[in-house]
Amino acid sequence: MALARKNTQPENRDGVRINNNIRITPIRVVSEEGEQLGIISTDDALQRARDAGLDLVEVAPGERPPVCRIMDYGKYKYDKNKKKNTGQSHTKTKEIRLRPKTGDEDIRTKVRQAEKFLEHKDKVQVSVLFRGREMAHIEEGRKVMEMVIETLSEVGKVETAPQQHGRRMICMIAPK
Repeated sequence: MALARKNTQPENRDGVRINNNIRITPIRVVSEEGEQLGIISTDDALQRARDAGLDLVEVAPGERPPVCRIMDYGKYKYDKNKKKNTGQSHTKTKEIRLRPKTGDEDIRTKVRQAEKFLEHKDKVQVSVLFRGREMAHIEEGRKVMEMVIETLSEVGKVETAPQQHGRRMICMIAPK
C-alpha cells in the first residue's frame, strides 16, 4: 500500500502560490511594469524575478497556462489587506447618563460632550435613570430627554426614539 507524500513546502495561508511553490510549466508571465513577457518556463520566470529582486506570484491559477506576475509579494499582501479594511467604519457607542433632577448647566456639559462624540462619528446613547420616587414622575425625565434630543438635532439624528426600560429611559442618536 502506497502512502501519500507530505508536502514539504509550506502552503501560503491565502492560497496564493509564490516562487518555488509554482510547479506547472510553462506559465504566462507579466512583468513588474505590467507588460506581457509571453509564455515561458517556470525556471526562466523565477530567474527573471530573482534578478529583479522580486517574487513570482501566481495571480490566475485557473487559466491555462496559469498567469504569474513578477512583483513584491509583501507589498501585494499589504495592499490587499488595506483594501479589505477600508470599508469598515470605527463607529462606537458612547453613553451619557442623566437623572430627572440633573441641573441645566450639568445637562449642557453632557450635551457638549455628546456633540464631540457625534463629530467623531460615534453613536450616543442617552440614558435617563430613575431612582425611588422619581418613577412616579417619568414626565420630568421625558422633558430632560426631549431637551437633549432637541439640542443634539444639529449634529445627530434620532436612531431609536426614547423608550422606557424599567428604571431607565433610553434613546440612541447617530451622527448625521
